[in-house]
Amino acid sequence: MSAESRFLTLLRLLAHDPAAQGLMDDVALLPVGDTRLVLTSDTIVEGVHYLPADPPADIGWKLAAVNLSDLAAKGARPVGCLLNYALAGDEAWDAAFLEGLGEALDRHAMPLLGGDTVKMPAGSARSYSLTAIGEATGPVPSRAGARPGDRLFATGPVGDAGIGLELARADPAASGPLVDAYRRPRPRLAEGALIAPLAGAMMDLSDGLLIDAARMAQASGVAITIDHIPLSLALEKARGASTAVQIAAARAGDDYELLFTLPRGMTPPVRAIPIGHVSAGRGLTLMIDGAVVPLPDRLGWEH
Repeated sequence: MSAESRFLTLLRLLAHDPAAQGLMDDVALLPVGDTRLVLTSDTIVEGVHYLPADPPADIGWKLAAVNLSDLAAKGARPVGCLLNYALAGDEAWDAAFLEGLGEALDRHAMPLLGGDTVKMPAGSARSYSLTAIGEATGPVPSRAGARPGDRLFATGPVGDAGIGLELARADPAASGPLVDAYRRPRPRLAEGALIAPLAGAMMDLSDGLLIDAARMAQASGVAITIDHIPLSLALEKARGASTAVQIAAARAGDDYELLFTLPRGMTPPVRAIPIGHVSAGRGLTLMIDGAVVPLPDRLGWEH
């Protein structure tokens, strides 16, 4: 069990309100009249979630995008957000960060409503948090709704951001679609709104396809088989499509595509890639080219 898992076990003892959903999902659901507010909060830390040499505007964009992705996975409409910002004594850097953050907020109609600022000690790693608030008027799928017989889908390929991170780490001036996937993820809000009324289970792919699918299987009390790892043309051109590349792509995080299930025979309401199926049982199985492949020791990102 990871340190994060152990801490969450203790934290769940404090999360008594039904809105917290036992801390078993990425959001809280707070009933307000005929709607539900969808609440989520994410923190990004220098050297952990982004590289120190990444452009500050891209870091600002990414902070908004990762929160918006959680709203997308619930089919929620953004209502507003709160920003917690750590001042590090570089006003030009701060201004560029806010430019990127503002671009993401404007594009996705999520106004900034408030927050807090603090001053960090000299030499400290930068750290930023955003709390996003969404509104859901229809069904809100959780991780726990997958049922035997369902098909498993993803809204796009996986692994681009992982390769983009490698390229950016090797050369901070690197550019192209893979680096863009790492630095400027695109939250699937429109897709999530259309999928949510139909999906059995849905979540965003933040920590890697394998680990997130395993979490969906565990939450739903089912077995999930992944029989196709979707790769982009850009990734195949850069690295090929060997078994090793496919497994690396399925372990990489920061994709922020949507992972969801639909009853067998139902056509997704958006462009989506069938990647597996749900059956009775427990756990995760990976198949590549029709053959079962042993799962790697590390399925994806864990703190």
